[in-house]
Parts: sequence; C-alpha cells; structure tokens
Amino acid sequence: MHPMIKQAVALLLTAAGSTALAQDYPTKVWLNPGAYSHHFKRDQDYREDNYGVGAEVVIAPQHGFLAGSFINSNRERSRYGGYHWRAWQWKPSGINVSAGLVFALFDGYSNQNGGGWFPVVLPALSAEYGPYGANLTFIPNSKNGSAVALQVKMLVW
Repeated sequence: MHPMIKQAVALLLTAAGSTALAQDYPTKVWLNPGAYSHHFKRDQDYREDNYGVGAEVVIAPQHGFLAGSFINSNRERSRYGGYHWRAWQWKPSGINVSAGLVFALFDGYSNQNGGGWFPVVLPALSAEYGPYGANLTFIPNSKNGSAVALQVKMLVW
C-alpha cells in the first residue's frame, strides 16, 4: 500500500478513535452478505447480485469502518476497506438514519486500474432499527454507467 494512503488511514483512525472515546459510544459490529446493485446502463450485462461477506464497525454515531469481499458487477472477486463518515443523523419513528460519505479502497475490477487497488468516495445513506439495518450507496461511473447498491446488515455485537 502506498505510504500516503497508510498515513491517511492512520490519521482517520486516530481522529475517529478520539471522537468515539469522547462520546462514550458502545462499538457496534454489523455483518452483511454483500449487496444488490442496480445499474442505470441497462444494455450491459452487469451482475447485480453481488454476494459476499462484509463487516461494518461503528465506533461513534458519525464514524465507522468497513471491510469485505464480494463478487462484483463484472463477475470478478473484489475486496474493500474504508471509512464511513456518517455526518448527518436523525431518528424518525425510532429508526436511526444517517447520511454521509464512504472513503474506501477497492480492488478486483479488471477495467479499473488493471484489477489493482483504487480509491473511491461514495455518498451513502444508512438506516438501522434494532438488530437490522441497510446501507444505500450511489456509485457514480461515467465510463461504465452509474449504479446504486443496497446492502442489508445485521447487528452482531
């Protein structure tokens, strides 16, 4: 991994960790079975059932970390790791809703960086109710067509 990326990750972990301690927030761990994607370019043969396994560790209401692996829309194995900044929070009818950005690294797309790692910034909306939750992410891509991804998740800790 590039040294600048390592430094950025270390800085984010330090900042997020100090925020979590300041708020005395119980860490939450969510697991997911991958995602379902819907591509706006319907004339392509993209895979939309992107099965895999992933984890989300939320250390404060505004800060979480993501990691996982799935079969991507090009039918290739992808891995990811990142930081989820859950900037805006509200609670309609007892449902925890947050909106923000995901800053992540992905690999496994042969049409992107030769299958190697590449950075992304994605807008994300999350909803959580008790042990159940969902993440909705917009994936902009001017070359291959944009998509939205829905990820269901379950609280395990």
